[in-house]
This record gives sequence, structure tokens and C-alpha cells, in this order.
Amino acid sequence: MFQIISDSSCDFSPAEAKAHHIEIVPFYITFDQTAHLKEGIDISKEAYFQRLKAEKNLFPQTSQPSPQDYIDAYTPHLDAGKDILSLTISSKVSGSYTSAVLAADMLKEEYPDRTILVMDSLNGSIGQGLILTEIIKMRDKGYSLAETAALAGEVIKTAKIYFTLDSLEYLRRGGRVGPTTALVGGLLGLRPVLHLVDGTVAQLDSVRGSKRVMQLMEEGIAAALEGETQHVTLAIGHILREEDAATFKANLEAALHMTITNPVTEVGVTIGTHAGPGALVVAYCKKYETFVR
Repeated sequence: MFQIISDSSCDFSPAEAKAHHIEIVPFYITFDQTAHLKEGIDISKEAYFQRLKAEKNLFPQTSQPSPQDYIDAYTPHLDAGKDILSLTISSKVSGSYTSAVLAADMLKEEYPDRTILVMDSLNGSIGQGLILTEIIKMRDKGYSLAETAALAGEVIKTAKIYFTLDSLEYLRRGGRVGPTTALVGGLLGLRPVLHLVDGTVAQLDSVRGSKRVMQLMEEGIAAALEGETQHVTLAIGHILREEDAATFKANLEAALHMTITNPVTEVGVTIGTHAGPGALVVAYCKKYETFVR
């Protein structure tokens, strides 16, 4: 059986990672460009976003795991005789994939009989988490590393993630939009709907009002998944917006005539730093069984 490793963008809690026997390589957060805290180890998601919400002049930054971080994660499993499948956030929005590949290349000579297969999720947050869950299911069913990677590649092609923000302010802080756009959006009460296209963040729409944007997302996903609900798995995520996320999940279940079995998740720092408190996220992908011949 191979070992599964993911960066912390997958938004698995430490308890979930332990339960599924996977290892998480954390991203770093810094508030002062000096002290770098490991996500989920030195600071929790909840504490991070509460501080971000309370301190209006705070400008935190995130950075990807280093190649050494991945080497430290890979080595014990290679010593134990295990091959590794390593899943990362989209390479279009972070250098985590590059770090993971560099680490794998650096270990090839020392472990010539072992395989480290690094996969780019082209996704992030709960979208990456859904892909990771399908990989876990395949491992637990006894699929080989090669079989799992081939099927996971098909799952990745179907994975979609959409998120809406309570404010454009955090995108402005991160340089994703200009100050004028953020100001106008705030004055008009506009809430953007963003998604990942080929692993890159793009704006899908912009709607006035929280209720309207939730309705738009529900309608869009219901239309996209019409007749496909038995083949897909969905997840809902949020940042300090638990009640709205629960409502959104219930409405989406009614629209799709299905039960969303994945629990509502608190989104992590990798997307959350740019989305900010109040973000609402939904993701889906096809189940791996869809591609089994």
C-alpha cells in the first residue's frame, strides 16, 4: 500500500488526516515577515481568521512548503519501503507543486527502488479535498499507485470549485484587484463569484447582495449537474460563515434532490487569505468509480 501526502490546501483537519492515514505538509503564514507559522500546527484556521477579521490593518502572507519540508515528509515513508502519491494545490496559484517535484527528484538517487508520484490537483481548498478523498478511497480499495494515479487524473479533469466573497478588500490587499475596483464593489454591494479555470482563478460573475449570489450559485450548479448527481461528490466550505454555509447546503440538496454527505468545512489559509472572512465555497468532482472500466 502506498502513502498519500498532501499540502495543507486540501483543508483536511489534523483529525481527518490521522483517521485516513495521510500526511499533511503545511503552508506557512506570516504576520510580520519574520515569524513563519505552520498552518494547522502553529496556528489553527479559526484563530487565523478571527485575527484577520479583528485586525483591519493586518496584512498576512502565505508561502508554500519548501522542498526540504517535502523531503522531511517523504523520507520516513520511503525508509519504510512505501511508494508515495503526493497531491498539491494548483501549480498556477502556488509553488507547492514545484517544491514537491524538486523534493522527489532529490530523493531519486537515494531511493532508486521507490516511486514518488507528484500530482497537480489544478484545484485547491475543498476542491482539492474532494480529489484527495477519491484517492484515499482508491488506496483503501486496494488499487495500485499507477492505477490510482490514472483514475485520479480523470477525476481532476472534472473537479470544479466556486467561491463568493463578502468583500473585495482581501483581494485588494493581495493585489488581485485594484483599490478602485474594491471601492466601487463595496459601495455597490457587489459580491463576485470566482472559480478556477485550468487551475487559475477567474471571475465568473458579480452580483449585488448575499442572498442573490447564493441563489445564483445554487441555480448554476443545479443546472451543471442535472442528470449527473449519482456520479458526483460535493462539498461546501466557508470562512466564519457557518450558518449561511449550512443554509446553502440545505438549499443545494433540495435543488439537486440529493444528500451531500461531506461535512461543511472551514476553508484554510491558502485560498482564505485572499478570500477573507465571509467567503462561501462549493466544489464538486466525479467519483472515481465513474471511470472504472
